Amino acid sequence: MKTIRIRKFTILCLFIILTFPWIFYVGAHFLETKSFNLGIQADSKMTQIIAVISGLLLSFLIVAYTMRRYILIPLEKMSASARQIAEGDLDIQLPSSKISEIAEVHDGFHVMVDSLKKSYQKQIELEDERRFVIAAVAHDLRTPLFALRGYLEGLEQGIADSPEKQAKYLQVCKEKSAQLDRLVEDLFTFTKTELLETEFKKNTVDLSIVLQRSIDSVSPLAHQKHVSIIMHQFGEECVVIGDAHLLERAMNNLLDNAVKFTPCHGKIFVECYKNGNNVIFTIKDTGVGFSSDELERVFEPLYRGEVSRNRLTGGVGLGMTISKKIIKQHGGDLVAANHSDGGALLSGSIPLANSSF
Repeated sequence: MKTIRIRKFTILCLFIILTFPWIFYVGAHFLETKSFNLGIQADSKMTQIIAVISGLLLSFLIVAYTMRRYILIPLEKMSASARQIAEGDLDIQLPSSKISEIAEVHDGFHVMVDSLKKSYQKQIELEDERRFVIAAVAHDLRTPLFALRGYLEGLEQGIADSPEKQAKYLQVCKEKSAQLDRLVEDLFTFTKTELLETEFKKNTVDLSIVLQRSIDSVSPLAHQKHVSIIMHQFGEECVVIGDAHLLERAMNNLLDNAVKFTPCHGKIFVECYKNGNNVIFTIKDTGVGFSSDELERVFEPLYRGEVSRNRLTGGVGLGMTISKKIIKQHGGDLVAANHSDGGALLSGSIPLANSSF
């Protein structure tokens, strides 16, 4: 829609106010004298006076109507819409205007409303996700708690009447308490990544060192399954800006997941190298890989591919989600795929320390 600036509009209004009385005066003079020669005197001035007043009134009516239609009504509608938005109703309709400044405010208003709608929808989705996470975690916490309570009651009531049974009961209690600790830690980290979107410690971190620490952390579990973890080092520092604790948490989740779903005597290959302005890391295993459904949903909160195996390993379904969020908060991304040799392939990138994100 073609618009004009308010300065031109004001000049046009003044032009109408000044021109109409003059046109009416000339017209009345012509009717009286049958000539456009203003030097000829009419018999009566009353007709010219009435014509001038009529032209002046008509010009005021035209200007008033135009100002009301293109300035006052849009401003009144915007004021009413602002009150409507304050009451939580985002379903608004604003009239258009041919005045550029009003049109710009109109467009800005619509952009704001669209942004508020998206924000409101995102808030609803986050609230639904929060409730879902709490319900699911509460359900997952109940299973090891019941088992822990049952074994403790067995010890208390003397059911474990031999040193071997007592040792077995204590070992199960230890495993269940460790499972509870993992569940609570996952929930805490997930909540932290949700609430502290951009607030985290920013220091220079060598990602290859973080990966090596994570490998050391999951090595006991890998040794139990006779899984080999092989890290390829390229002799260069892969320094990024970020929170070393959060990054290590992300890598722990990814490697822990790889170890859990790699069969006994399998292998896991880890790489970390620079590529342009990014640090690239990959974790490749010799497991069964992801199904097509898993590839689409692997980073969803509480999604579980291979549900039974997740229950056996005590997973709550937040590890991959947490890792994805942490990597994205550091300006990077994490994707899942299947490599050509079979098995899962997790690839991530984070900007180098000398690159801004």
